[in-house]
Amino acid sequence: MGVGLDLTPREVPRVETAYRRIATALPVPESIPLLESLQQYELRAMLGQPPIVWDRAEGFQVYDRWGNRWIDWSSGVLITNAGHGRREIIDAIKQQAEHGLLTNYCFPNEPRARLVEKLASMTPEPLKKIFLLTTGSEAVEFSIKLCRMNGRKGGRAKNVIVSFDKAFHGRTLGSQQAGGIPALKEWIGNLDPGFVQAPFPDGYWTEDTSFDQFERALAEQGIAAPHVCGVIMETYQGGSAAFAPVEYMRTLRQWCDAHKALLVLDEVQAGFGRTGTMWGFEHYGIVPDLTTWGKGISSSLPLAGVAGRPELMDMPVPGSASSTHSGNPVCCAAALANIEIIEREDLAANSRRVGAILHERLKGLKARFPLEIGLIGGKGLVAGVACVMPGRRQQPNAALANDVVWRSIEKGVLMFAPVGFGGSTIKICPPLVITEDAVNESADVLEEAFEEALAAQNAAAAEAQAAR
Repeated sequence: MGVGLDLTPREVPRVETAYRRIATALPVPESIPLLESLQQYELRAMLGQPPIVWDRAEGFQVYDRWGNRWIDWSSGVLITNAGHGRREIIDAIKQQAEHGLLTNYCFPNEPRARLVEKLASMTPEPLKKIFLLTTGSEAVEFSIKLCRMNGRKGGRAKNVIVSFDKAFHGRTLGSQQAGGIPALKEWIGNLDPGFVQAPFPDGYWTEDTSFDQFERALAEQGIAAPHVCGVIMETYQGGSAAFAPVEYMRTLRQWCDAHKALLVLDEVQAGFGRTGTMWGFEHYGIVPDLTTWGKGISSSLPLAGVAGRPELMDMPVPGSASSTHSGNPVCCAAALANIEIIEREDLAANSRRVGAILHERLKGLKARFPLEIGLIGGKGLVAGVACVMPGRRQQPNAALANDVVWRSIEKGVLMFAPVGFGGSTIKICPPLVITEDAVNESADVLEEAFEEALAAQNAAAAEAQAAR
């Protein structure tokens, strides 16, 4: 069974370890009515994940109601950096809710004041002003607004925003135009010509990692450097977990300075310890003009933000930049508790230490299956395993990626559906509290899943050949 809409339960081998338990068929037969209700009443777009009904989650494990337990390699979708169900975060949410203030629009509240001050203390100079929002997409939209506002100081023609092929920046109109996935823009129709993409220098899907390629891409699209008001890039590309070369990023920082363009680094996935440093851009030794946050900022409730240079953040006049749930007091209380955990337990260091073990295991997996695994991307506790057609470089193999994900789930390691170019990348992003033992056990499962998926693939190919 692959990741999709099929709800037929399948008997699978029972699993019982210290971290995993699979005790039923999958999907669980008793869960089918609930899954069918979701199929009937929710939009089809919500049906893209494996049909596993979460009941509760603790630390780095997810439980259903029927006795199954998984090691979580999803963190929801890179949300629960501090771990699932942390008592400190639950208590902070309860205390704020019971205090009697659940929401208050943009009127001042104490948790919001404490959170923006805390965030400003954590960010390097000159990122000392904070705007709290609800989702990463909303944060990206605001960064686009600031790029365009700042660009107008140089004339109306300075309005081009450069982003990167295969990038994902969100689901809203502006964030999808900034994204680099053409299929996600087809609905728009009249695309804004002020958004252009350059190749992302990952060294695999794009082999040329020189900065010359960035400048060539602009020239080929008829974009003059003085017309660029901003460059937005994921700190690592979400679909592949690939980082750009350090020298490329340092040259990009210089290029933006030289042409008075803002550099925006999207840290919605990379921030709050995920890559082994508090901020992913620390790996490059640069500081952006603006950075966007989300996901791991609270390890729980919807919250996002933008941090930037004060003179940029203060361009909108009072009342011209706000959000209905900006700085919601309950979400801010959750974020404060989350950040306290991340700092107290030094989860960035744990991400770095345990992540090194994860990446060593993935390196071994690629050495074992060099024809079927193209790129291994990532740092810390984020990784992407790109599945490709056997021996055909840069030909994505979504069928293999989906099969491996589902087989891993059947064995007790939970992941979301494959992402990235061609839907062929298996994304690995456990909570930052995961242990060395659990990572090694999970990596064993992934290797077994690859073995079985490739054996099934080869058997099906042989059967098809024999039938000819």
